[in-house]
Amino acid sequence: MDHLSSDTDTRTNPFLVDTALTPLTVTVEDDAVSEIRFGRHAARPPTTPFEHRIADELLEYCAGTRMTFTFRLAPTGTPFRRGVWEALRQIPYGETRTYGEIAVAVGKPGAARAVGAANHHNPIPVVIPCHRVVGSGGRLCGFGGGLDLKRRLLELEAAHSPLRLTQAR
Repeated sequence: MDHLSSDTDTRTNPFLVDTALTPLTVTVEDDAVSEIRFGRHAARPPTTPFEHRIADELLEYCAGTRMTFTFRLAPTGTPFRRGVWEALRQIPYGETRTYGEIAVAVGKPGAARAVGAANHHNPIPVVIPCHRVVGSGGRLCGFGGGLDLKRRLLELEAAHSPLRLTQAR
């Protein structure tokens, strides 16, 4: 019983991951990440093995040494938003898609603005890579962490993308 109450205490108690790019506040519920927020919205470090794994993967990603994440996600949203977020997860590391392309991918051509709204409500940025979505013509627009952070994330991925590394050899 003590073990269960201990897990419950940490599941809804966010922890801080201080990455090289930006501080990230992570919330875990039922052994899955339910939210990542930009900024210092928590003071405690990761404490459980699962939280340490999440922190390690986020730190590795922000250092350019990780391209995918292995932990479970549990984003909360409408069926449309969840569909958009799943489409975002299909964008390869180091690549971008437009809002219109994501709208087509979810079977709603012409719903680019709704895709933008779904991106705005993405509860797990970085892992659900809404930063990889750009405006028509490749223009940077709309990102909860700010356009400077979006640019830095895209530059990080471009510098470490498998395609670029293969071409450099």
